Amino acid sequence: MRFDYRVRDLGRLPYRDAWDIQLATHAAVAEGREAPTLLLVEHPPVLTFGRKGGRAHLLVAEDEAQARGFELFDVERGGDVTYHGPGQLVGYPIFPIGRRVRDYLRALEDVMVRTFAGFGLATSGSPGYAGVWLGDEKLVAIGVAIKRNVSFHGFAMNVHTDLERFDAIVPCGLHGKGVTSLSRALGRHVAFDEVVPPLLEAFAAAFHASCGPHLPPGHATASPRKDLAV
Repeated sequence: MRFDYRVRDLGRLPYRDAWDIQLATHAAVAEGREAPTLLLVEHPPVLTFGRKGGRAHLLVAEDEAQARGFELFDVERGGDVTYHGPGQLVGYPIFPIGRRVRDYLRALEDVMVRTFAGFGLATSGSPGYAGVWLGDEKLVAIGVAIKRNVSFHGFAMNVHTDLERFDAIVPCGLHGKGVTSLSRALGRHVAFDEVVPPLLEAFAAAFHASCGPHLPPGHATASPRKDLAV
């Protein structure tokens, strides 16, 4: 897969707002009105349910989950239930991948493995369970959708996520598996501005694109940043 794309940092944004941006961007890319785009975002606490459903893997009643501060959404991506929230870097690659879905999933996993190798971590993808693992603990959840040969939805990387928030679900519907974060794995707080530059370099390598300018240091929590060509 080889194509030019841009990176757009949405900062911290409610899930519904980012979902609307995803859908609008997807339509524009599919129609050739915009370049392929990688959206980066951080969400307030939210639980999303993929095409497999996952309500059976919600460990509290829906009204209790909402009382705990979670929004709940049924979405188009593959997979089961997952959590998004503060400290988690979420990426929505809106890329023209055609029908090469398996190749695309392996490429996303490769991006993450390359990124974590720069931190001295030996992680691995799992063809049976899309995502990236550190031992038996999931470090990145991956769930995508493909429409009109263009991808949307994507990955959720636990950078300095409050892992106790996962206690409300069976993450991705996988019993007996854990979750971890980059901060926990390294035994120190890891900021977004440490992760974004190597992540974008790994994207450029995995998708055979030349590496353009990176996002500025840090990660916005309110207003979006300007788009960057890659």
